[in-house]
Amino acid sequence: MPWSLGKLVFYSSVVASGTCTLTYYLIQKAFSKASYYQQALEQLHGHPEALEALGTPLNVHYLRLTDKYNFVDIAEAQLKIPVSGPKSEGHLHVISSRNAPFQRWHLQEVFLKLEDGQQIPVFKLSGNTGHEVEKE
Repeated sequence: MPWSLGKLVFYSSVVASGTCTLTYYLIQKAFSKASYYQQALEQLHGHPEALEALGTPLNVHYLRLTDKYNFVDIAEAQLKIPVSGPKSEGHLHVISSRNAPFQRWHLQEVFLKLEDGQQIPVFKLSGNTGHEVEKE
């Protein structure tokens, strides 16, 4: 009897850890496919000053899911995406919003904060019409 109980505990822990790993992977995939995430990375890839500071090739790492800065609800998304390159590393801070559920996400602000404290503005929504985009 103790041997079968031991097997049960062992197999249960294997299944539980596999389920946790799979859930973590699926959450990361969901974030990386979200439009606010993709739009922010497009802005970063198109910003010469930020690319020069990080160096190329650019590496995008998994989000820290326990970081309180990472927040998404129905109308607002706020992320801190870890990025690195040969020269430096830092976080791409993203603020995005939408008017109602199931509508398109619109970037509000994207900036790169390097580990040395330098902050590089990558994108900020212009306040003129609410739809014009201003690259900094």
